[in-house]
Amino acid sequence: MDLYSRKQRWKLVLAAVAMLLVGASLWYSSRIVEGIRAEERRKVRLWAEAVQNRAQLVNYTEKLFDRLREEERKKVQLFADAMQRLGKAEETDFSFYLRVVQDNTTVPVVIVDDRDEVKFHRNLDSAIVNHPERLKAEVDSMAALRPAIEIAIHGNQKQYLYYKDSKVFTELQEVMDGIIRSFISETVMSTASVPVIFTDSSRTRVLETANIDENVRQDTTALRARIAAMEQVNAPIAFDLPGKGRNYIFYEESIVITQLRYFPYVQLAILALFLLVAYALFSVFRNAEQNQVWVGMAKETAHQLGTPLSSLMAWMELLKDQGVDPSAINEMRKDLDRLEVITERFSKIGSAPELTAEKLYHTLRATVLYLRPRLPARVRIEVNAPTDTELMVPLNRPLFSWVVENLIRNAVDAMEGEGSITIDITKDLSGVHVDVTDSGKGIPQAQQKTVFQPGFTTKKRGWGLGLSLSKRIIEQYHGGRIFVKRSAPGKGTTFRITLKG
Repeated sequence: MDLYSRKQRWKLVLAAVAMLLVGASLWYSSRIVEGIRAEERRKVRLWAEAVQNRAQLVNYTEKLFDRLREEERKKVQLFADAMQRLGKAEETDFSFYLRVVQDNTTVPVVIVDDRDEVKFHRNLDSAIVNHPERLKAEVDSMAALRPAIEIAIHGNQKQYLYYKDSKVFTELQEVMDGIIRSFISETVMSTASVPVIFTDSSRTRVLETANIDENVRQDTTALRARIAAMEQVNAPIAFDLPGKGRNYIFYEESIVITQLRYFPYVQLAILALFLLVAYALFSVFRNAEQNQVWVGMAKETAHQLGTPLSSLMAWMELLKDQGVDPSAINEMRKDLDRLEVITERFSKIGSAPELTAEKLYHTLRATVLYLRPRLPARVRIEVNAPTDTELMVPLNRPLFSWVVENLIRNAVDAMEGEGSITIDITKDLSGVHVDVTDSGKGIPQAQQKTVFQPGFTTKKRGWGLGLSLSKRIIEQYHGGRIFVKRSAPGKGTTFRITLKG
């Protein structure tokens, strides 16, 4: 009965089912993410088109302003020509020129003579007109903006006309500047959760960013690397802005899409962690329950053996009184003593055994001497004497002998009744080691860690509990270790027991 093998098969089946469920979950989540991703890309394309269209609108507005500026310049030129005509004596009909001058109700103009004295002004604020110093400063500011228009009057006398943009045009220009700022802050940067970087024509000077980590914004190298990465994902949006030249918008997928892409893996990791913790808890409870069952079974076995043992002892005394062959009585005595040891072993399962200092070499020899006549004749077994044959080790002798017996009997089964078994004792800084080596068929690498599992067996008959109980006795009761030191198919096996020195 190979309970462990069946359990392993069930584990593989459950693992395969779990992998199928995980794969189906990831596939379905991937489809959802791709759908959201495609929808976001569609929205980003619409947003990019809107950016380009609004940039064109801004540029069209700037062209309109340029036309208005040119119209004002022509209007001022006409005004200057009218003033020049009015200054000439040969003109007789001034009605047209007067109407031109009077119709200028928006463009601020100032006419000065050769000595920079103001001769005429129109559409200036009264606060400037009534203060000569302010008026002089206004003339200087107009002269700084654009050159004066020369007006010829009587003879060689000349006057000069200065002007600036009208108040209406100035307000429109402020509106234009506001439109550009709005274009950058609202159209370009208002992109929900899509990371955006707005640069100048060099693609290195960053003007604005949106949804970019603060640490990246502060690090020039990281920011340029981010721009390069964005350019690999999506071609940048190029457009021209009045007074700013060519600009570029770099963008990539939103943080939400990235989070959604990794969400299934995070979810599965959390679920796996939960299942791992749950499995660990259930394993603890299951092992505790198994321990209780084994302890109860062991104690019940010891109790059941007690009655026939007492009876056999009485029958042996009766046979002795009847003159039965003393050699037969002696062998019966050995077997009864062995049954008492076995009963004691079972009675100690589940309770903390007392460890006493025992001579390890002599304990091993006593176990081997008992087993040797009970093993097949073609099995050779030896305990190699260590350097210190009086080495003392804390042991519970009955339980430790049980472990050694299990190892020897398993070795005999592996050798199929023919071969050699050697037991070696060594000591180093890590403790005292007992190596049990056989010349059997060996243990495959895949099974070397599972031979101590309850239910594992390669025999047609057996419960697979011997090595499991041995591991429990050595590790839980003696505080040591038992493991497969080395093994290979056809080359035998070495089990090592490590005890505290």
